[in-house]
Amino acid sequence: MAKRWSKSKLSSRAPDRKGPKMPTVEQNRQQWNKAWTDPGDSWSQAWGGVRSQWFGAILPRIHAFIPTDTILEIGPGYGRWTQFLITNCRNLIGVDLAEECIRACRERFGSSPDLAFFANDGKSLDMISDESISFVFSFDSLVHADADAMEAYVNELSRKLIHDGVAFIHHSNLGAYKNGANGELPEQLSNPHWRSENMSGKRFEEFCRMADLRCISQEMINWGGDVLNDCFSVVARKDSHWAARPSRVFQNGGFMAEAERLRQLSELYGYQTK
Repeated sequence: MAKRWSKSKLSSRAPDRKGPKMPTVEQNRQQWNKAWTDPGDSWSQAWGGVRSQWFGAILPRIHAFIPTDTILEIGPGYGRWTQFLITNCRNLIGVDLAEECIRACRERFGSSPDLAFFANDGKSLDMISDESISFVFSFDSLVHADADAMEAYVNELSRKLIHDGVAFIHHSNLGAYKNGANGELPEQLSNPHWRSENMSGKRFEEFCRMADLRCISQEMINWGGDVLNDCFSVVARKDSHWAARPSRVFQNGGFMAEAERLRQLSELYGYQTK
């Protein structure tokens, strides 16, 4: 399975240059703050295209939280998921550390009182009013954010979410494999998808707890191989009605098999995009 999902299909976002395997905020800004030759659609090829990935893999995981009033999308890129989110809310705010991505989203979606896009520093959400966001969404973006950036964002979410607001955050889980003695990944474990090596589901849950938030679910997934290198965390305020449900953690080693099934279905029913 790991050989089938090659870097070209799943990790075209990873930088070509040599350097630290784990991205910093500044490296992320440099990487994404340039005109893209591909708006991101090719990164969904393993699922059979953007629509197949959205309706088959993403929407089933967030359908309980949308449609809603105001959505905040962190790291929209060129709007691969924004195009679906805007049909599921009254207002949408997109925040990205790359000014080029903000320019592209403004150009793609136009100007409207219901849409706003801002460039930030990769950590803060000062442009957003406190207790104004009903749903936060970030997919295939914050996997490249290190622990400092993730902790800063979690602290921001504790202020920006409304009482019963929810956040769905896709982040790295590669740090779960670090050697406790030397703090390094095992030699046989590579990082071809440029994931943060100091982030994990457990660490994210700790950030939430310290910020008076609660992880109501976490799904560890094997993005692009056999290692559970990513995590989907669903977060709510600890005093919200969502926090009354038991917290659940699911280790999903069949995530790429799910992608393959969606790709096959997209071919069968004509949803695949080139």
